[in-house]
Amino acid sequence: MAESNGQEKTEQPTGKRRSDARKEGNVFQSRDVITVVMLVGVFWVARIMMPLIYRTLRDYMKWVFGGIGQISSSFLSYKLFMATVVAFAKCALPLLLVAMVCGIIAGGIQTRFNVSFKVIRPKFSKLNPLKGIKNMFSLKKAVELIKNLIKISILLAILYNIIKGDLTPVSRTIDMVPFNSAIFMLNRIFNLILKVALAFTVVAFFDYLYQRWTYEKELKMTKQEVKDEYKQTEGNPEIKGRIRRLQRQMAMSRMMQKVPQADVIVRNPTHFAVALKYDPDQNLAPVVLAKGQDKLALRIIKVGEEHGVFVIENRPLARALYASCELDREIPAEFYGAIAELLVYIYKATNREDMFNKL
Repeated sequence: MAESNGQEKTEQPTGKRRSDARKEGNVFQSRDVITVVMLVGVFWVARIMMPLIYRTLRDYMKWVFGGIGQISSSFLSYKLFMATVVAFAKCALPLLLVAMVCGIIAGGIQTRFNVSFKVIRPKFSKLNPLKGIKNMFSLKKAVELIKNLIKISILLAILYNIIKGDLTPVSRTIDMVPFNSAIFMLNRIFNLILKVALAFTVVAFFDYLYQRWTYEKELKMTKQEVKDEYKQTEGNPEIKGRIRRLQRQMAMSRMMQKVPQADVIVRNPTHFAVALKYDPDQNLAPVVLAKGQDKLALRIIKVGEEHGVFVIENRPLARALYASCELDREIPAEFYGAIAELLVYIYKATNREDMFNKL
Protein backbone atom coordinates (compact mmCIF):
# COMPACT_ATOMS: atom_id res chain seq x y z
CA MET A 1 0.00 0.00 0.00
CA ALA A 2 2.96 2.30 0.32
CA GLU A 3 5.77 3.25 -2.00
CA SER A 4 9.39 3.46 -0.99
CA ASN A 5 9.03 7.21 -0.55
CA GLY A 6 6.21 6.66 1.94
CA GLN A 7 3.38 7.85 -0.30
CA GLU A 8 0.24 5.75 -0.37
CA LYS A 9 -1.36 4.59 -3.60
CA THR A 10 -4.60 6.50 -3.34
CA GLU A 11 -5.12 7.62 -6.96
CA GLN A 12 -7.04 5.63 -9.55
CA PRO A 13 -4.84 4.30 -12.39
CA THR A 14 -4.74 6.44 -15.51
CA GLY A 15 -5.36 5.18 -19.01
CA LYS A 16 -1.64 5.19 -19.74
CA ARG A 17 -0.96 3.14 -16.61
CA ARG A 18 -3.48 0.52 -17.73
CA SER A 19 -2.14 0.52 -21.28
CA ASP A 20 1.46 0.09 -20.11
CA ALA A 21 0.40 -2.76 -17.81
CA ARG A 22 -1.31 -4.55 -20.70
CA LYS A 23 1.78 -4.13 -22.88
CA GLU A 24 3.84 -5.73 -20.11
CA GLY A 25 1.37 -8.61 -19.95
CA ASN A 26 0.13 -7.51 -16.55
CA VAL A 27 -3.56 -8.37 -16.82
CA PHE A 28 -5.87 -9.92 -14.29
CA GLN A 29 -7.60 -13.25 -14.72
CA SER A 30 -9.05 -15.90 -12.46
CA ARG A 31 -7.63 -19.37 -13.07
CA ASP A 32 -10.62 -20.83 -11.25
CA VAL A 33 -12.93 -19.35 -13.89
CA ILE A 34 -10.84 -21.00 -16.61
CA THR A 35 -10.89 -24.31 -14.74
CA VAL A 36 -14.68 -24.25 -14.30
CA VAL A 37 -15.30 -23.36 -17.96
CA MET A 38 -12.98 -26.17 -19.09
CA LEU A 39 -14.60 -28.62 -16.69
CA VAL A 40 -18.14 -27.79 -17.82
CA GLY A 41 -17.18 -27.79 -21.50
CA VAL A 42 -15.43 -31.16 -21.34
CA PHE A 43 -18.27 -32.56 -19.19
CA TRP A 44 -21.01 -31.75 -21.71
CA VAL A 45 -18.97 -32.84 -24.73
CA ALA A 46 -18.14 -36.11 -22.97
CA ARG A 47 -21.84 -36.74 -22.35
CA ILE A 48 -22.62 -36.07 -26.00
CA MET A 49 -19.73 -38.25 -27.18
CA MET A 50 -20.38 -41.10 -24.75
CA PRO A 51 -22.02 -43.41 -27.35
CA LEU A 52 -19.08 -42.85 -29.72
CA ILE A 53 -16.57 -43.41 -26.93
CA TYR A 54 -18.36 -46.59 -25.89
CA ARG A 55 -18.41 -48.05 -29.43
CA THR A 56 -14.79 -47.09 -30.07
CA LEU A 57 -13.52 -48.69 -26.85
CA ARG A 58 -15.71 -51.76 -27.38
CA ASP A 59 -14.41 -52.36 -30.90
CA TYR A 60 -10.84 -51.66 -29.81
CA MET A 61 -11.00 -54.15 -26.91
CA LYS A 62 -12.61 -56.79 -29.13
CA TRP A 63 -9.86 -56.39 -31.68
CA VAL A 64 -7.13 -56.54 -29.03
CA PHE A 65 -8.49 -59.58 -27.21
CA GLY A 66 -9.31 -61.30 -30.50
CA GLY A 67 -5.75 -61.08 -31.77
CA ILE A 68 -3.89 -61.30 -28.46
CA GLY A 69 -2.16 -64.50 -29.46
CA GLN A 70 -0.90 -63.10 -32.77
CA ILE A 71 0.92 -59.95 -31.58
CA SER A 72 4.32 -61.61 -31.84
CA SER A 73 5.03 -60.32 -35.32
CA SER A 74 6.29 -56.79 -35.82
CA PHE A 75 3.53 -56.10 -38.33
CA LEU A 76 0.80 -56.89 -35.85
CA SER A 77 2.61 -54.83 -33.21
CA TYR A 78 2.52 -51.89 -35.60
CA LYS A 79 -1.19 -52.49 -36.22
CA LEU A 80 -1.79 -52.56 -32.45
CA PHE A 81 0.04 -49.27 -32.07
CA MET A 82 -1.97 -47.64 -34.87
CA ALA A 83 -5.25 -48.99 -33.49
CA THR A 84 -4.38 -47.54 -30.08
CA VAL A 85 -3.57 -44.15 -31.63
CA VAL A 86 -6.83 -44.13 -33.59
CA ALA A 87 -8.89 -45.08 -30.52
CA PHE A 88 -7.18 -42.36 -28.48
CA ALA A 89 -7.79 -39.80 -31.21
CA LYS A 90 -11.49 -40.66 -31.39
CA CYS A 91 -12.07 -40.70 -27.64
CA ALA A 92 -9.63 -38.27 -26.03
CA LEU A 93 -8.51 -35.84 -28.74
CA PRO A 94 -11.90 -34.06 -29.08
CA LEU A 95 -12.06 -33.63 -25.30
CA LEU A 96 -8.53 -32.20 -25.26
CA LEU A 97 -9.39 -29.79 -28.08
CA VAL A 98 -12.56 -28.70 -26.27
CA ALA A 99 -10.58 -28.12 -23.07
CA MET A 100 -8.00 -26.05 -25.00
CA VAL A 101 -10.66 -23.95 -26.76
CA CYS A 102 -12.61 -23.38 -23.55
CA GLY A 103 -9.42 -22.35 -21.74
CA ILE A 104 -8.46 -19.90 -24.51
CA ILE A 105 -11.95 -18.37 -24.61
CA ALA A 106 -12.28 -18.10 -20.82
CA GLY A 107 -8.83 -16.53 -20.48
CA GLY A 108 -9.24 -14.35 -23.56
CA ILE A 109 -12.54 -12.87 -22.41
CA GLN A 110 -11.01 -11.92 -19.07
CA THR A 111 -7.87 -10.40 -20.61
CA ARG A 112 -9.64 -9.09 -23.74
CA PHE A 113 -7.34 -11.38 -25.71
CA ASN A 114 -4.27 -9.39 -24.72
CA VAL A 115 -1.06 -10.72 -26.29
CA SER A 116 2.33 -9.74 -24.86
CA PHE A 117 5.63 -11.48 -25.52
CA LYS A 118 7.31 -9.63 -22.66
CA VAL A 119 5.86 -12.15 -20.21
CA ILE A 120 7.96 -14.99 -21.63
CA ARG A 121 11.21 -13.05 -21.40
CA PRO A 122 13.54 -14.43 -18.74
CA LYS A 123 13.70 -12.36 -15.56
CA PHE A 124 16.73 -13.08 -13.41
CA SER A 125 15.05 -11.29 -10.50
CA LYS A 126 12.83 -14.35 -10.14
CA LEU A 127 15.92 -16.40 -9.26
CA ASN A 128 16.46 -14.35 -6.11
CA PRO A 129 15.92 -16.82 -3.22
CA LEU A 130 15.12 -14.05 -0.73
CA LYS A 131 12.37 -12.73 -2.97
CA GLY A 132 11.05 -16.25 -3.44
CA ILE A 133 10.89 -16.83 0.32
CA LYS A 134 9.15 -13.48 0.77
CA ASN A 135 6.56 -14.42 -1.86
CA MET A 136 5.88 -17.70 -0.06
CA PHE A 137 4.58 -15.77 2.94
CA SER A 138 2.79 -13.04 0.98
CA LEU A 139 -0.91 -12.25 1.24
CA LYS A 140 -1.54 -13.61 -2.23
CA LYS A 141 -0.08 -17.01 -1.32
CA ALA A 142 -2.11 -17.07 1.86
CA VAL A 143 -5.29 -16.39 -0.10
CA GLU A 144 -4.39 -19.11 -2.60
CA LEU A 145 -3.84 -21.57 0.26
CA ILE A 146 -7.19 -20.72 1.85
CA LYS A 147 -8.91 -20.98 -1.54
CA ASN A 148 -7.40 -24.41 -2.21
CA LEU A 149 -8.41 -25.62 1.24
CA ILE A 150 -11.97 -24.45 0.58
CA LYS A 151 -12.05 -26.27 -2.76
CA ILE A 152 -10.71 -29.47 -1.21
CA SER A 153 -13.24 -29.21 1.62
CA ILE A 154 -16.09 -28.72 -0.85
CA LEU A 155 -14.92 -31.65 -2.94
CA LEU A 156 -14.62 -33.93 0.10
CA ALA A 157 -18.06 -32.87 1.34
CA ILE A 158 -19.66 -33.60 -2.04
CA LEU A 159 -17.89 -36.96 -2.27
CA TYR A 160 -18.98 -37.87 1.23
CA ASN A 161 -22.62 -37.01 0.57
CA ILE A 162 -22.68 -38.86 -2.75
CA ILE A 163 -20.95 -41.96 -1.37
CA LYS A 164 -23.19 -41.92 1.70
CA GLY A 165 -26.35 -41.64 -0.37
CA ASP A 166 -25.30 -44.04 -3.14
CA LEU A 167 -23.51 -46.66 -1.07
CA THR A 168 -26.45 -49.07 -1.10
CA PRO A 169 -27.34 -48.59 -4.82
CA VAL A 170 -23.67 -48.99 -5.78
CA SER A 171 -23.43 -52.26 -3.86
CA ARG A 172 -26.36 -53.61 -5.86
CA THR A 173 -24.49 -53.18 -9.14
CA ILE A 174 -22.78 -56.49 -8.38
CA ASP A 175 -25.99 -58.26 -9.43
CA MET A 176 -26.46 -56.14 -12.55
CA VAL A 177 -25.46 -56.83 -16.11
CA PRO A 178 -22.05 -55.19 -16.73
CA PHE A 179 -23.55 -52.83 -19.35
CA ASN A 180 -26.27 -51.60 -16.98
CA SER A 181 -23.77 -51.38 -14.14
CA ALA A 182 -21.47 -49.20 -16.28
CA ILE A 183 -24.35 -46.89 -17.20
CA PHE A 184 -25.31 -46.58 -13.55
CA MET A 185 -21.75 -45.69 -12.48
CA LEU A 186 -21.35 -43.22 -15.32
CA ASN A 187 -24.54 -41.44 -14.27
CA ARG A 188 -23.21 -41.21 -10.74
CA ILE A 189 -19.88 -39.86 -12.00
CA PHE A 190 -21.60 -37.25 -14.16
CA ASN A 191 -23.76 -36.28 -11.20
CA LEU A 192 -20.61 -35.84 -9.12
CA ILE A 193 -18.95 -33.70 -11.81
CA LEU A 194 -22.04 -31.52 -12.14
CA LYS A 195 -22.21 -30.85 -8.40
CA VAL A 196 -18.47 -30.14 -8.27
CA ALA A 197 -18.78 -27.73 -11.24
CA LEU A 198 -21.65 -25.88 -9.57
CA ALA A 199 -19.77 -25.57 -6.28
CA PHE A 200 -16.58 -24.46 -8.02
CA THR A 201 -18.54 -21.90 -10.03
CA VAL A 202 -19.37 -20.11 -6.80
CA VAL A 203 -15.72 -20.27 -5.74
CA ALA A 204 -14.62 -19.02 -9.18
CA PHE A 205 -17.04 -16.08 -8.98
CA PHE A 206 -15.59 -14.86 -5.68
CA ASP A 207 -12.07 -15.55 -6.93
CA TYR A 208 -12.77 -13.40 -9.99
CA LEU A 209 -13.91 -10.52 -7.77
CA TYR A 210 -10.84 -10.94 -5.57
CA GLN A 211 -8.42 -11.04 -8.53
CA ARG A 212 -10.02 -7.91 -9.98
CA TRP A 213 -9.81 -6.09 -6.64
CA THR A 214 -6.16 -7.10 -6.22
CA TYR A 215 -5.30 -6.02 -9.76
CA GLU A 216 -6.94 -2.62 -9.33
CA LYS A 217 -5.16 -2.13 -6.00
CA GLU A 218 -1.77 -2.92 -7.56
CA LEU A 219 -2.41 -0.50 -10.43
CA LYS A 220 -3.26 2.40 -8.15
CA MET A 221 -0.82 5.29 -8.20
CA THR A 222 0.63 7.76 -5.76
CA LYS A 223 0.05 11.46 -6.29
CA GLN A 224 3.71 11.82 -7.30
CA GLU A 225 3.36 9.08 -9.93
CA VAL A 226 0.36 10.87 -11.41
CA LYS A 227 2.35 14.12 -11.59
CA ASP A 228 5.37 12.38 -13.14
CA GLU A 229 3.18 10.66 -15.72
CA TYR A 230 1.52 13.95 -16.60
CA LYS A 231 4.94 15.51 -17.14
CA GLN A 232 5.96 12.63 -19.40
CA THR A 233 2.81 12.67 -21.50
CA GLU A 234 1.90 16.36 -21.54
CA GLY A 235 5.34 17.79 -20.97
CA ASN A 236 6.84 19.66 -18.06
CA PRO A 237 4.61 22.68 -17.25
CA GLU A 238 7.66 24.90 -16.81
CA ILE A 239 9.06 23.89 -20.20
CA LYS A 240 5.67 24.30 -21.85
CA GLY A 241 5.34 27.76 -20.27
CA ARG A 242 8.76 28.72 -21.54
CA ILE A 243 7.88 27.50 -25.03
CA ARG A 244 4.68 29.54 -24.97
CA ARG A 245 6.64 32.62 -23.88
CA LEU A 246 9.12 32.12 -26.71
CA GLN A 247 6.27 31.68 -29.17
CA ARG A 248 4.65 34.89 -27.96
CA GLN A 249 7.97 36.72 -28.23
CA MET A 250 8.50 35.46 -31.78
CA ALA A 251 4.95 36.38 -32.77
CA MET A 252 5.42 39.84 -31.21
CA SER A 253 8.71 40.28 -33.02
CA ARG A 254 7.10 39.43 -36.37
CA MET A 255 4.24 41.78 -35.57
CA MET A 256 6.57 44.66 -34.72
CA GLN A 257 8.45 44.14 -37.98
CA LYS A 258 5.22 44.90 -39.86
CA VAL A 259 4.51 48.19 -38.08
CA PRO A 260 6.68 50.29 -40.47
CA GLN A 261 4.50 49.05 -43.37
CA ALA A 262 1.33 50.50 -41.80
CA ASP A 263 -0.58 53.44 -43.24
CA VAL A 264 -1.97 54.62 -39.91
CA ILE A 265 -1.84 53.82 -36.19
CA VAL A 266 -5.00 54.47 -34.20
CA ARG A 267 -4.22 55.09 -30.52
CA ASN A 268 -6.07 55.70 -27.21
CA PRO A 269 -3.77 57.56 -26.33
CA THR A 270 -1.45 55.15 -24.45
CA HIS A 271 -3.63 52.18 -23.53
CA PHE A 272 -4.44 50.85 -27.01
CA ALA A 273 -2.80 51.03 -30.42
CA VAL A 274 -3.82 49.39 -33.72
CA ALA A 275 -1.70 49.60 -36.89
CA LEU A 276 -3.61 49.39 -40.18
CA LYS A 277 -2.56 49.05 -43.83
CA TYR A 278 -4.72 49.30 -46.89
CA ASP A 279 -3.63 47.82 -50.24
CA PRO A 280 -6.61 47.89 -52.61
CA ASP A 281 -4.81 45.61 -55.08
CA GLN A 282 -4.68 42.77 -52.54
CA ASN A 283 -7.41 43.43 -50.01
CA LEU A 284 -10.98 44.68 -50.00
CA ALA A 285 -10.53 46.46 -46.67
CA PRO A 286 -7.69 47.64 -44.42
CA VAL A 287 -5.76 44.88 -42.68
CA VAL A 288 -4.60 44.88 -39.03
CA LEU A 289 -0.80 44.57 -39.01
CA ALA A 290 -0.30 45.02 -35.26
CA LYS A 291 -2.23 45.76 -32.10
CA GLY A 292 -1.28 46.09 -28.47
CA GLN A 293 -2.23 47.31 -25.03
CA ASP A 294 -0.32 49.41 -22.49
CA LYS A 295 3.45 48.84 -22.95
CA LEU A 296 3.04 47.04 -26.23
CA ALA A 297 0.85 49.88 -27.48
CA LEU A 298 3.57 52.38 -26.62
CA ARG A 299 6.14 50.25 -28.51
CA ILE A 300 3.89 50.16 -31.59
CA ILE A 301 3.45 53.92 -31.47
CA LYS A 302 7.18 54.48 -31.00
CA VAL A 303 8.18 52.23 -33.92
CA GLY A 304 5.52 53.82 -36.12
CA GLU A 305 6.70 57.33 -35.33
CA GLU A 306 10.32 56.33 -36.04
CA HIS A 307 9.29 55.17 -39.53
CA GLY A 308 7.01 58.06 -40.33
CA VAL A 309 3.68 56.27 -39.89
CA PHE A 310 0.70 58.52 -39.18
CA VAL A 311 -0.45 58.19 -35.58
CA ILE A 312 -4.00 59.39 -34.94
CA GLU A 313 -5.68 59.51 -31.56
CA ASN A 314 -9.23 58.23 -31.52
CA ARG A 315 -10.12 56.66 -28.19
CA PRO A 316 -13.42 54.86 -28.96
CA LEU A 317 -12.18 53.69 -32.37
CA ALA A 318 -8.88 52.40 -30.99
CA ARG A 319 -10.63 50.50 -28.20
CA ALA A 320 -13.21 49.02 -30.58
CA LEU A 321 -10.60 47.97 -33.16
CA TYR A 322 -8.47 46.31 -30.47
CA ALA A 323 -11.43 44.32 -29.14
CA SER A 324 -12.97 43.32 -32.48
CA CYS A 325 -10.11 42.85 -34.94
CA GLU A 326 -7.62 40.00 -35.38
CA LEU A 327 -4.06 40.22 -36.60
CA ASP A 328 -3.46 39.88 -40.33
CA ARG A 329 -7.22 40.02 -40.96
CA GLU A 330 -9.37 42.66 -42.62
CA ILE A 331 -11.33 44.95 -40.33
CA PRO A 332 -15.07 44.22 -39.87
CA ALA A 333 -17.53 46.05 -42.10
CA GLU A 334 -18.84 48.28 -39.30
CA PHE A 335 -15.49 50.11 -39.22
CA TYR A 336 -15.26 50.84 -42.94
CA GLY A 337 -16.69 54.35 -42.68
CA ALA A 338 -14.54 55.51 -39.77
CA ILE A 339 -11.32 54.08 -41.22
CA ALA A 340 -12.07 55.43 -44.69
CA GLU A 341 -12.29 58.95 -43.27
CA LEU A 342 -8.87 58.54 -41.62
CA LEU A 343 -7.28 57.12 -44.77
CA VAL A 344 -8.73 59.91 -46.92
CA TYR A 345 -7.25 62.46 -44.55
CA ILE A 346 -3.86 60.72 -44.59
CA TYR A 347 -3.75 60.25 -48.38
CA LYS A 348 -4.60 63.93 -48.91
CA ALA A 349 -1.89 64.94 -46.50
CA THR A 350 0.67 62.76 -48.29
CA ASN A 351 -0.53 63.62 -51.81
CA ARG A 352 -1.32 59.96 -52.58
CA GLU A 353 -4.02 60.76 -55.13
CA ASP A 354 -4.00 57.25 -56.60
CA MET A 355 -4.98 55.69 -53.29
CA PHE A 356 -7.48 58.48 -52.65
CA ASN A 357 -9.27 57.74 -55.91
CA LYS A 358 -9.55 54.03 -55.06
CA LEU A 359 -11.18 54.86 -51.73
